[in-house]
Amino acid sequence: MSASNTRRQIVDVADRLFYEHGFEASSFADIARDVGLSRGNFYYHFKTKDEILAAVIAQRISNTRAMLETWEQDTESPSDRILSFVHILIANRTKIMAYGCPVGTLCNELAKLDHVAKDEAAGLLTLFRNWLAGQFAALGRDADADALALHLLMRSQGVATLATAFRDEQFIRREVADIEAWLRTECSAALAADSRHPA
Repeated sequence: MSASNTRRQIVDVADRLFYEHGFEASSFADIARDVGLSRGNFYYHFKTKDEILAAVIAQRISNTRAMLETWEQDTESPSDRILSFVHILIANRTKIMAYGCPVGTLCNELAKLDHVAKDEAAGLLTLFRNWLAGQFAALGRDADADALALHLLMRSQGVATLATAFRDEQFIRREVADIEAWLRTECSAALAADSRHPA
């Protein structure tokens, strides 16, 4: 296996372990074990756990940008793009019930630790915030686009937190339906115009 492939595998494994067990609870030894590397070979790629964390955050940002770009390319309507974000709660419900939101849990943990990477991790939420604000602006809600984006982020993070606590899939589905109804109410005029005049 090439060095670049090994590095990518380390980042993938670390990403999973940080999500499932937390950054602080996941050790070098845990990551090396799951990758199948000796400690010596592991240190060739990463000298510190903070270096791995930086690579994990960078990969998550890259993957999130790619996902948002796919929604932009594949979905004509801003309202349907917003729904693509909302429906992440359904698509990832099993993992969310087990471990929470991967973005929210990492941001919360690093903030509690006052870790130097906390702002970089929060950049994931900022990425979603700015993208959602752009979709609301495209629906004619320029004046409060950012407030709507923050409200939707708050709702989705709240759903993920309670879904983890109660392990209740029907709760997730009810909340997603309620968010869909909220979206229709908030942007009813723009949604009607959007459906009459597709891009």
